[in-house]
Amino acid sequence: MGERIGERIIETEACVAEGAAWLARAEARFARAIELTGPLPLRRRPDGFDQLLAAIVSQQVSVAAARTIQGRLEAAGLTAPEAILAAADEEMRAAGLSRQKIRYARALAAAGIDYAALRAAPTDEVVRTLTAVPGIGVWTAEIYAMFSLGRADVFAPGDLALQEATRRLFDLPARPRPKALRDMAEAWSPWRAVAARALWAYYRVETEREGVA
Repeated sequence: MGERIGERIIETEACVAEGAAWLARAEARFARAIELTGPLPLRRRPDGFDQLLAAIVSQQVSVAAARTIQGRLEAAGLTAPEAILAAADEEMRAAGLSRQKIRYARALAAAGIDYAALRAAPTDEVVRTLTAVPGIGVWTAEIYAMFSLGRADVFAPGDLALQEATRRLFDLPARPRPKALRDMAEAWSPWRAVAARALWAYYRVETEREGVA
């Protein structure tokens, strides 16, 4: 387990297992969920411009469509800030980006984010820095902090699957709103990112059991 400026960093499967064991001791419902799901995934990703560009590309399109567009951008060499800023709108439209996503991609490219510095920045600062860019919302910033930076204690309460999984696991009458879920997740600190992994895994098990695609 790494640590930067007081924040735990998830680096290996052992880190996730440590967090899962803590959650299972702290909350019987997580113990039940993890018994159903088995070991939780690491889900670490690289960090940097291309990860956030991919997040913009994937907005409001299917996974298959996002992969196709990403492949076209890579084939055209449009995956670095300099290339995005130098490209004509026609080139980016040919890759499959809408007018709005072209604007978002250019804004990200022009933002001049120091991605290396974000690795050592507090999570709140990471979220503020990223959400200052048009097209990047709180959910995207929190997911980036969770998986690209490996922050162990970040959560994404705006995620619909997390809301629904929490409703099911905790027998709530309705999906918790983001503010309520954020408050609820305070009890899962310092392992909120592992709690998110557990809830996503539990959601998959539950929906597969019901035959939902």
